[in-house]
Amino acid sequence: MRRRTFLAALPAAALATSAMAQSRPGNPNLNRPDVRGGDRVDGATFASRSAAWGVHGAAATAHPLATLTAIEILKKGGSAVDAAIAANACLGLLEPIACGIGGDCFVMLWDPKTKKVVGLNGSGRSPRGLSRETVRSRAKNGLIPSFGAITVSVPGAVQAWWDLHQRYGKLPWKDLFDPAIAHAEEGAPVTQNVAYYLAASARRYNNPASGIEEVANFNAVWMTDGRPPREGEVFRNPALAKTYRQIAQGGRDAYYDGPIADAIEAYFKRIGGWMTRADLKAHKSEWTTPLVSGYRGVDVYGLAPNSQGLSTLQLLNILEQFDVKAMGFQSAASIHHAVEAKRLAYEDRARYFADPDFAKIPLEWLNSKAYAAERARLIKPNAILNPVHSGQAPSKGDTTYFCTSDSDGMMVSLIQSNYRGMGSGLSPDGTGFMLQNRGELFALTDGHPNVYAPGKRPFQTIIPGFATRGGEPWLAFGVMGGDMQPQGQAQIISNMVDHGLDLQAAGDSPRWHHEGGMEPTGQQLGHPGELHLESGVPDATRKALAAIGWRVGDTPGGYGGYQAIERWPGRYAAATEMRKDGVALAY
Repeated sequence: MRRRTFLAALPAAALATSAMAQSRPGNPNLNRPDVRGGDRVDGATFASRSAAWGVHGAAATAHPLATLTAIEILKKGGSAVDAAIAANACLGLLEPIACGIGGDCFVMLWDPKTKKVVGLNGSGRSPRGLSRETVRSRAKNGLIPSFGAITVSVPGAVQAWWDLHQRYGKLPWKDLFDPAIAHAEEGAPVTQNVAYYLAASARRYNNPASGIEEVANFNAVWMTDGRPPREGEVFRNPALAKTYRQIAQGGRDAYYDGPIADAIEAYFKRIGGWMTRADLKAHKSEWTTPLVSGYRGVDVYGLAPNSQGLSTLQLLNILEQFDVKAMGFQSAASIHHAVEAKRLAYEDRARYFADPDFAKIPLEWLNSKAYAAERARLIKPNAILNPVHSGQAPSKGDTTYFCTSDSDGMMVSLIQSNYRGMGSGLSPDGTGFMLQNRGELFALTDGHPNVYAPGKRPFQTIIPGFATRGGEPWLAFGVMGGDMQPQGQAQIISNMVDHGLDLQAAGDSPRWHHEGGMEPTGQQLGHPGELHLESGVPDATRKALAAIGWRVGDTPGGYGGYQAIERWPGRYAAATEMRKDGVALAY
């Protein structure tokens, strides 16, 4: 069955453009390290563009059509929550390599009525009929596989949308899905970044070594004639349009206690999986009070575990002990100290973060300034810590990010993901979406806080960001991308607070990404790990970091994806990620 189509009435010029796109996937001949960007007359020389400004509302997403949808919803009188839900539904079609209704969702928002930052944990639990013994029997080298039925936990996105709308929605629920349904039926051109990762997913899932129980549904939905769509080709997903109609008409029950739940259960029975309708029906989101910590005059918020939001706060708490501004923008000293702060924070992440229903987590101590000062004293200015250990607690104790704002002052920071790649590789029959593989992040070591258990939420990498200044909303922001997220969030805050960069330049600034150390799965990835630097980092900085002892490399595509909205008196500024396909709009 063909799930993708070309527009029959394309003019000759458009057909020529399509043919050109097919002949130059990825533009490999243009990857010249000696070719730099153009010159701007104002602002940071490395900035790709200026921020978008508006007085009524704003939106920033990883796809132009999703951003446009959010703005249209706002113009119809919808709230920032309405706009976020509609945009997220569109992204499930337009950016399937990162998100969809088979995944989880975390949110922080500014509630203008209560004048507080509110959090929502929309993560799901492991199947209650899947035992630890069964999971261990499927493990490879002591780790849960990356793909297949063993990795699937209950998707929380639709329930999170429903809970958000019940509390903050203005427009009718069913109206929020009209744009996504139209795009799914009529088709939309595939963007460059999405085409790249669709091709990667196709290779991965169709590799027998992936161990996925079945891939026919992936191939039926996201491939035609043996290949995924290329950049500029029009992609349709009528199965997803049908699923969205069911959700639009039946609300959350259609997904968790209705026809979609039936389809998921039947699918797992067919392929020998464990998810049941009872697992889906029992799912609930959790409203939470976010953690908060000050950083040089601004208050930065993060969601508590099972999210890794605390890692951002810990990283910044440690950095605050140093005069980062005096070290200099993009200097070896500023990057070295930030990377060491990351390593210290991530050891605590590996030691303590888990589902709080199953583990006691010393949150107050981990987020304290006294503990941060203690950890900061371990950092050496001209040497790498070796080894790094987590602190000893006192005895008492591929993702999409986007943001929206409205004329009432509400600001929504939302992140939603299927986790690794597109997810588990499994798409329930006839539904047009893929299920997440969050269960890969469970540990299998007895006694570990994050050890697998039935009905338990796994450690989660996805984190929205939020910051206030003087008790007023300032910044809804995020940097998507696995373990890059706290590292990226801390870099954004430091770029703006320490170095005075504007909203867009803060995201366009060259980034670093450190890999290595203990993972929440219990896996030790090596020590002191690898420090990846984007090409824009000065050569002198690279050499100085290498002289300290860092193994310096680069990983194109590994530096996350940024969106942000900044609140100014009577107006908003919105910024987007130059490394992705999205746009920021305001009106």
